[in-house]
Amino acid sequence: MINERYPIGQYEAPESITQEIRDNWIEDISTFPTRLKEIVESINEEDQHLTYREGAWSIRQLVHHIADAQINVYTRIKLALTEENPTIKPFEENGWAALADSNIELASSLSIIQGLHARLSYLLANLSEEQLKKTFIHPDTGIQTVEKTMGFCVWHVNHHLAHIKNALEKRNH
Repeated sequence: MINERYPIGQYEAPESITQEIRDNWIEDISTFPTRLKEIVESINEEDQHLTYREGAWSIRQLVHHIADAQINVYTRIKLALTEENPTIKPFEENGWAALADSNIELASSLSIIQGLHARLSYLLANLSEEQLKKTFIHPDTGIQTVEKTMGFCVWHVNHHLAHIKNALEKRNH
């Protein structure tokens, strides 16, 4: 039985992050916007309100959440690269998902994701080993490195992509 909440499992950072792992993550980040768009661009208004489980965010909210989260990931990485061990501010995901801009068409968030992922994958591909080890402090999860954040970013977008796929599958049952 698939875990509806964590369809790809919970995030587990690799003990050792090799260049091959980082290259795969960067590839995943650069291809994610296309993979997401292929799934959501043709769904109708009604289907955008589908959820993957009772009480969960709708497909529309998930797409907007991905954009919100990626804005935050990008900012955290840039802060870590330009400041000495900054403390970041987490965002209240449920509050953000309930705001009026979560009702706007998907195209706006798909554009944000496309642009952010282009910049993020380029930035990450051009970092030195020293830059990849730069840190920030997350008030809830402690010290995070740029490279560990890269891995979590990949897991997070794929986690929600699986939610979207599962919501669409429920439509067919």
